[in-house]
Amino acid sequence: MQDSELTALTRYAKSLAHLTPEQESFLLAHGPELKGHLPQITEYFYENLLAVPEAAAFLGERVDQLKKTHLAWLETVVTGPYDNAYTAYMYQVGKTHVLVNLPVEFMAGGMTLIMEAFHASLQTLYRNDPETLQAMVRALTSVLGFSLILMQKSYQLSANAEQLTRFLKITGISRELYTNMSKLYKE
Repeated sequence: MQDSELTALTRYAKSLAHLTPEQESFLLAHGPELKGHLPQITEYFYENLLAVPEAAAFLGERVDQLKKTHLAWLETVVTGPYDNAYTAYMYQVGKTHVLVNLPVEFMAGGMTLIMEAFHASLQTLYRNDPETLQAMVRALTSVLGFSLILMQKSYQLSANAEQLTRFLKITGISRELYTNMSKLYKE
Protein backbone atom coordinates (compact mmCIF):
# COMPACT_ATOMS: atom_id res chain seq x y z
CA MET A 1 0.00 0.00 0.00
CA GLN A 2 1.36 3.41 -1.00
CA ASP A 3 1.92 6.16 1.60
CA SER A 4 -0.86 8.24 0.08
CA GLU A 5 -3.26 5.29 0.37
CA LEU A 6 -2.23 4.73 3.99
CA THR A 7 -2.78 8.41 4.74
CA ALA A 8 -6.22 8.34 3.13
CA LEU A 9 -7.17 5.14 4.97
CA THR A 10 -5.91 6.55 8.28
CA ARG A 11 -7.94 9.72 7.79
CA TYR A 12 -11.04 7.79 6.73
CA ALA A 13 -10.92 5.30 9.63
CA LYS A 14 -10.26 8.05 12.19
CA SER A 15 -13.22 9.98 10.85
CA LEU A 16 -15.55 6.96 11.05
CA ALA A 17 -14.37 6.06 14.56
CA HIS A 18 -14.42 9.70 15.66
CA LEU A 19 -10.80 9.47 16.78
CA THR A 20 -10.05 13.16 17.19
CA PRO A 21 -6.67 14.85 17.65
CA GLU A 22 -7.82 15.73 21.19
CA GLN A 23 -8.48 12.08 21.99
CA GLU A 24 -5.13 11.09 20.54
CA SER A 25 -3.39 13.68 22.72
CA PHE A 26 -5.35 12.51 25.72
CA LEU A 27 -4.32 8.89 25.16
CA LEU A 28 -0.69 9.87 24.61
CA ALA A 29 -0.78 11.69 27.96
CA HIS A 30 -2.81 9.20 30.00
CA GLY A 31 -2.45 5.89 28.16
CA PRO A 32 0.79 4.88 29.90
CA GLU A 33 -1.20 4.78 33.16
CA LEU A 34 -2.93 1.68 31.77
CA LYS A 35 0.22 -0.29 30.98
CA GLY A 36 0.10 -2.24 34.24
CA HIS A 37 -3.44 -3.41 33.42
CA LEU A 38 -2.65 -4.74 29.94
CA PRO A 39 -1.56 -8.26 30.96
CA GLN A 40 -4.86 -8.70 32.82
CA ILE A 41 -6.79 -7.44 29.77
CA THR A 42 -4.95 -9.90 27.51
CA GLU A 43 -5.69 -12.76 29.91
CA TYR A 44 -9.38 -11.79 30.01
CA PHE A 45 -9.46 -11.63 26.20
CA TYR A 46 -7.99 -15.10 25.67
CA GLU A 47 -9.88 -16.69 28.56
CA ASN A 48 -13.14 -15.59 26.98
CA LEU A 49 -12.12 -16.51 23.44
CA LEU A 50 -11.07 -19.98 24.55
CA ALA A 51 -14.53 -20.44 26.10
CA VAL A 52 -16.09 -20.17 22.62
CA PRO A 53 -15.44 -23.48 20.80
CA GLU A 54 -15.48 -21.88 17.35
CA ALA A 55 -12.88 -19.32 18.44
CA ALA A 56 -10.78 -21.82 20.40
CA ALA A 57 -10.36 -23.88 17.22
CA PHE A 58 -8.46 -20.98 15.61
CA LEU A 59 -6.17 -20.44 18.57
CA GLY A 60 -4.87 -23.96 18.94
CA GLU A 61 -1.50 -24.30 20.60
CA ARG A 62 -0.40 -20.78 19.65
CA VAL A 63 -2.10 -19.05 22.58
CA ASP A 64 1.11 -18.17 24.42
CA GLN A 65 2.65 -16.56 21.34
CA LEU A 66 -0.62 -14.83 20.47
CA LYS A 67 -0.80 -13.40 24.01
CA LYS A 68 2.64 -11.82 23.57
CA THR A 69 1.61 -10.28 20.25
CA HIS A 70 -1.70 -9.10 21.70
CA LEU A 71 -0.01 -7.52 24.70
CA ALA A 72 2.45 -5.64 22.46
CA TRP A 73 -0.46 -4.40 20.33
CA LEU A 74 -2.43 -3.27 23.40
CA GLU A 75 0.56 -1.20 24.44
CA THR A 76 0.39 0.65 21.11
CA VAL A 77 -3.36 1.07 21.62
CA VAL A 78 -2.78 3.04 24.82
CA THR A 79 0.40 4.88 23.81
CA GLY A 80 0.06 5.52 20.07
CA PRO A 81 0.94 7.03 17.77
CA TYR A 82 -2.07 6.40 15.53
CA ASP A 83 -0.28 7.15 12.31
CA ASN A 84 0.39 5.47 8.96
CA ALA A 85 2.67 2.90 10.61
CA TYR A 86 -0.16 1.92 12.97
CA THR A 87 -2.55 1.77 10.00
CA ALA A 88 -0.13 -0.45 8.06
CA TYR A 89 0.25 -2.76 11.06
CA MET A 90 -3.50 -3.12 11.59
CA TYR A 91 -4.01 -3.59 7.86
CA GLN A 92 -1.53 -6.47 7.97
CA VAL A 93 -3.40 -7.97 10.94
CA GLY A 94 -6.57 -7.98 8.83
CA LYS A 95 -4.73 -9.73 5.98
CA THR A 96 -3.40 -12.32 8.41
CA HIS A 97 -6.91 -12.99 9.65
CA VAL A 98 -7.97 -13.72 6.07
CA LEU A 99 -5.02 -16.09 5.58
CA VAL A 100 -6.03 -18.15 8.62
CA ASN A 101 -9.72 -18.03 7.57
CA LEU A 102 -10.76 -16.28 10.75
CA PRO A 103 -14.47 -15.46 10.58
CA VAL A 104 -14.86 -11.68 10.29
CA GLU A 105 -17.24 -11.51 13.24
CA PHE A 106 -14.44 -12.69 15.55
CA MET A 107 -12.77 -9.29 15.14
CA ALA A 108 -15.86 -7.38 16.32
CA GLY A 109 -16.42 -9.86 19.13
CA GLY A 110 -12.78 -9.53 20.15
CA MET A 111 -13.00 -5.75 20.31
CA THR A 112 -16.07 -6.09 22.53
CA LEU A 113 -14.09 -8.30 24.92
CA ILE A 114 -11.19 -5.85 24.94
CA MET A 115 -13.41 -2.86 25.69
CA GLU A 116 -15.18 -4.83 28.41
CA ALA A 117 -11.83 -5.57 30.06
CA PHE A 118 -10.70 -1.96 29.66
CA HIS A 119 -13.90 -0.80 31.37
CA ALA A 120 -13.10 -2.88 34.44
CA SER A 121 -9.55 -1.53 34.60
CA LEU A 122 -10.68 2.05 34.03
CA GLN A 123 -13.28 1.80 36.79
CA THR A 124 -10.52 0.75 39.18
CA LEU A 125 -7.93 3.23 37.99
CA TYR A 126 -10.18 6.30 37.77
CA ARG A 127 -12.87 5.54 40.37
CA ASN A 128 -12.26 8.92 42.03
CA ASP A 129 -11.91 10.87 38.78
CA PRO A 130 -15.13 10.55 36.73
CA GLU A 131 -14.06 13.19 34.21
CA THR A 132 -10.87 11.31 33.28
CA LEU A 133 -12.80 8.04 33.30
CA GLN A 134 -15.30 9.36 30.76
CA ALA A 135 -12.59 10.87 28.57
CA MET A 136 -10.61 7.62 28.63
CA VAL A 137 -13.66 5.52 27.74
CA ARG A 138 -14.39 7.80 24.77
CA ALA A 139 -10.77 7.80 23.60
CA LEU A 140 -10.34 4.03 23.93
CA THR A 141 -13.67 3.36 22.23
CA SER A 142 -12.53 5.51 19.32
CA VAL A 143 -9.06 4.00 19.01
CA LEU A 144 -10.45 0.45 19.19
CA GLY A 145 -13.07 1.39 16.59
CA PHE A 146 -10.30 2.85 14.43
CA SER A 147 -8.34 -0.38 14.77
CA LEU A 148 -11.35 -2.52 13.90
CA ILE A 149 -12.16 -0.45 10.83
CA LEU A 150 -8.59 -0.86 9.58
CA MET A 151 -8.68 -4.62 10.08
CA GLN A 152 -12.10 -4.95 8.46
CA LYS A 153 -11.10 -2.87 5.45
CA SER A 154 -8.02 -5.03 4.94
CA TYR A 155 -10.04 -8.19 5.56
CA GLN A 156 -12.59 -7.21 2.94
CA LEU A 157 -10.02 -6.28 0.29
CA SER A 158 -7.84 -9.33 1.03
CA ALA A 159 -10.81 -11.69 0.90
CA ASN A 160 -11.91 -10.16 -2.42
CA ALA A 161 -8.39 -10.54 -3.83
CA GLU A 162 -8.25 -14.15 -2.68
CA GLN A 163 -11.62 -14.88 -4.31
CA LEU A 164 -10.48 -13.26 -7.55
CA THR A 165 -7.30 -15.34 -7.56
CA ARG A 166 -9.38 -18.53 -7.13
CA PHE A 167 -11.78 -17.40 -9.88
CA LEU A 168 -8.91 -16.75 -12.29
CA LYS A 169 -7.37 -20.13 -11.50
CA ILE A 170 -10.66 -21.98 -11.97
CA THR A 171 -11.55 -20.23 -15.23
CA GLY A 172 -8.05 -20.07 -16.67
CA ILE A 173 -8.45 -16.34 -17.37
CA SER A 174 -5.23 -14.38 -17.02
CA ARG A 175 -5.11 -11.41 -14.66
CA GLU A 176 -4.27 -9.17 -17.62
CA LEU A 177 -7.33 -10.35 -19.56
CA TYR A 178 -9.52 -9.92 -16.50
CA THR A 179 -8.20 -6.38 -15.94
CA ASN A 180 -8.84 -5.47 -19.58
CA MET A 181 -12.35 -6.95 -19.46
CA SER A 182 -13.07 -5.05 -16.26
CA LYS A 183 -12.02 -1.77 -17.86
CA LEU A 184 -14.48 -2.36 -20.69
CA TYR A 185 -17.40 -2.87 -18.33
CA LYS A 186 -16.85 0.03 -15.94
CA GLU A 187 -19.91 2.21 -15.78
